[in-house]
Amino acid sequence: MTYRGGTTGMTGEKLVLDDLACDDSDSPTIGLVAAGVSWAAVRDHIKIVHSPLLVRPDPSGPYAGAYWTGTEMAIAEDLGSDQDQAVREFREYLRERGEA
Repeated sequence: MTYRGGTTGMTGEKLVLDDLACDDSDSPTIGLVAAGVSWAAVRDHIKIVHSPLLVRPDPSGPYAGAYWTGTEMAIAEDLGSDQDQAVREFREYLRERGEA
């Protein structure tokens, strides 16, 4: 997992995910998290950047969306196993909740 330099936690670890692929074909832009990135790393990134992320916690399972509500990270679960479909569903989910 790669992090952008400059933002570190109290223990010196980097907190912002770097080199994220993004789907910017529609609004909002959604960051695509690489397989193997922990939920803790996703949460740290969301707390700083506040941009929605598409995560696939289990390589054989469905995607989930993570976003910042203004006070905490929230997760939209079971967005499907197809990445393009998951991005579309996540955008709709965010719009329905006024988060986009």
